[in-house]
Amino acid sequence: MFDSYGRLLQVPGAFRFSSAALLGRLQISMVGLGVVLLVTARTGSYGLAGLLSATYVIADAALAIVKGSLVDRLGQGRVLAVGISVWGVALSALVLAVELDWPAWSTYVCAAVAGAFVPQVGSSVRARWSHVLADRSQVGTAYALEAVLDEVVFVVGPIVVTLLATLWHPVAGLLVALATGLAGTLAYAAQTGTQPPPHSPDPDSGPRPRMPWRALLPVAVVCLALGALFGAAEVTTVAFTEEEGTKGLAGVLLAVWSFGSLLAGLVTGALRWRSSLETRLRIGTIAMLAAMVPLPFVEQVALMAPVLLLGGLAIAPTMISTMMLTEQVVPSARLTEGMGIMHTALVAGVAPGATFAGLVVDARGAAWAYAVPVAAGLVAVLAAQATRGADYSSR
Repeated sequence: MFDSYGRLLQVPGAFRFSSAALLGRLQISMVGLGVVLLVTARTGSYGLAGLLSATYVIADAALAIVKGSLVDRLGQGRVLAVGISVWGVALSALVLAVELDWPAWSTYVCAAVAGAFVPQVGSSVRARWSHVLADRSQVGTAYALEAVLDEVVFVVGPIVVTLLATLWHPVAGLLVALATGLAGTLAYAAQTGTQPPPHSPDPDSGPRPRMPWRALLPVAVVCLALGALFGAAEVTTVAFTEEEGTKGLAGVLLAVWSFGSLLAGLVTGALRWRSSLETRLRIGTIAMLAAMVPLPFVEQVALMAPVLLLGGLAIAPTMISTMMLTEQVVPSARLTEGMGIMHTALVAGVAPGATFAGLVVDARGAAWAYAVPVAAGLVAVLAAQATRGADYSSR
């Protein structure tokens, strides 16, 4: 079953750049949750924690497309190295601002700067796979591999940040996120031999290839809704475990959710599918919605774990479909930018999802807040229907 993954990692340089990208994006699953844990430990307000986390992710989303375009134009190594360096300084300042009780505006400024410079490692590594693979049939397996590694990130990261924040010190998890983000991204950026060539503007080559918006917009809306679902579920699960007197298990529950996605991602990449990507996307969003419906009615942590495990089975296949649809229609000269559009939508959804869920938790409790990811799942299902008839032929 896993022979396809073995052949993929035998491509020269593949194991090194993929493993470095894995380490570099470990911080993705740690910073948002780490901020929630740090702020709630210092202030007790989930609403404030959600707003500060939203500032971080909104800044990331606002500039993700720009960052993707810069990567395409200037090259991955240069842009990622600068971005991760500024991110590291800003995140360090954010931790100090919360710990030393600096003025509220300073915490938002630090969060905004850190979010604005989050490097586009996930988009870049997918664009790099598309560049190095001569056999186009392996692209789907490569994207499935990266989806699985994304889930490894979301299995390991929440556990690490939660255990460090609750058993040692609220700052500890964010410090580990800082260290892994810097080390992994710089190691990835240094591997210039496998990166796609920069596509700098050239008057002799004519205008840049157009972006196929008709095909991309429905997929972007799906990503937006899924981001809201993820953000709401993360904040609400932390609140749920606190209400049950087991706050230290929040990371475990989120990791169980991601582990279900990991298993599904492995199978998705190893099999050869007969159904179209559009059909797989529509089925995936319906499964995501169905998985969210029981959450408001679960009253025990022991029951929440298997429900989230089953729900996680829909995540990776759905996300793989969105990325493969993007890879098929976006010109290679703008592929990182196209991936950045999906990333922007996903991250932009996290902000309102986390904020609304945090406000509902403060007002009514965790059970009511789980209605937020249910609503987001319904939006994803409706948006996936709009992929019918769009041109997703291979580029």
